[in-house]
Amino acid sequence: MNEANEKLILDENSVNRTLLRLAHEIIENNPDEKTLYLVGIKTRGLPIAQILASNIEKFSDVKVVLGELDITLYRDDLVQKSEQPTVVPPEFPFDVTGKTIVLVDDVIYTGRTARAAIDAIISAGRPAKIKLCVLVDRGHREIPIRGDYIGKNMPTSHSEIVSVRMPSVDGKMEVVILHPQA
Repeated sequence: MNEANEKLILDENSVNRTLLRLAHEIIENNPDEKTLYLVGIKTRGLPIAQILASNIEKFSDVKVVLGELDITLYRDDLVQKSEQPTVVPPEFPFDVTGKTIVLVDDVIYTGRTARAAIDAIISAGRPAKIKLCVLVDRGHREIPIRGDYIGKNMPTSHSEIVSVRMPSVDGKMEVVILHPQA
């Protein structure tokens, strides 16, 4: 897709400001936590979680433990893609039981990825709380899941694509809307 079909929504400075604000919201809404457990959903949720963790530790006394999650085997459309998927509980660098987990993703759309991630976390134990942090909420939920920490609400049409770009994955940091060819 060429640049003429892209609309820049957040540049690097805006993304960084948004992630800083989200980190402060997480700190403020978890005043009794000495340790927070951030779980980044692969692929772009993980670098977002890493930035949030750094910001949280910079501006508070809260220790952050990072985990990553690949939700591929927890997707509800997996049966359509594979005859016999094998679901193995994820391995985190910590026991999720009794912990406050902040699940981090780049975009929430239908809610299916977040639901799959919650299922994966619960398969590993019983956390005290699971909170959802997303950089972009584009609407169009198909199941009743909402973000607890939202960087930007961005109403879109179903035909548009919200693309979050992170330096470790895409070589730059920005959020764009891709418009399909007419």
